[in-house]
Amino acid sequence: MRIIGHRGARKEAPENTLGGFQHIKNLGIHGVEFDIRQLQDEELVVIHDDNFLRTAGVDQIVEQANLAQALSFDHRQNWPDWPSSEPTPTLTGVLNLLDNFDHIEVEVKAVRDMVLAEKIVQKLEAELQGFEKVVTITSFDLQILTALRDINSQFKRGLLVELPVGATAIELAHQYGCCHIGWHDQLATDEIIQLSQQADLNISVWTVNDVERAKKLRDLDVQGLITDIPTTMLQAL
Repeated sequence: MRIIGHRGARKEAPENTLGGFQHIKNLGIHGVEFDIRQLQDEELVVIHDDNFLRTAGVDQIVEQANLAQALSFDHRQNWPDWPSSEPTPTLTGVLNLLDNFDHIEVEVKAVRDMVLAEKIVQKLEAELQGFEKVVTITSFDLQILTALRDINSQFKRGLLVELPVGATAIELAHQYGCCHIGWHDQLATDEIIQLSQQADLNISVWTVNDVERAKKLRDLDVQGLITDIPTTMLQAL
């Protein structure tokens, strides 16, 4: 089972930052999950929330900011002792750092409409060139998966599931051409994992920070464990 750093290493370093990604790289972990959004000037940046407030302390909506603004924000809001500044990372900057990774899950956050879905997918497809073998594009948003399907994306894609819809999600994953499914940990029952495996879907489970639960998922032959505490999981597994 592969250990995958959640937003880098969310409980060990500022989330979705170059410092956080360097941290898991230093651990020798080569699997990571992170989130992307598109700025007003169409640049792609790595951030989970739709506002910079929680991580950078600036009340600014992400999609209304430009790249110069995003780069000026420091994402150490909850990490006062972190030694170096952590500007909002661009997707390109993150990919340059992760050059030796063999599993990268790029989660595209939900958008308002299909126009925005098509715009972000086109930009994403271009920026991910050269990473076809290691990247899986994931999303909860069926608009994003529709846009990927419509352009016949060359990248693997996955459906993320956080609501108790059961086997319906597996059917949706196939409908949208997914080879991957990401289950919220509370939904990842033995039965649903077995059904996903029977459907020939690669599985990641998130977010798992309990060692005994991680061992259980390993025994169930889950491929990917998304965790906030990769150091602990590396030692335990």
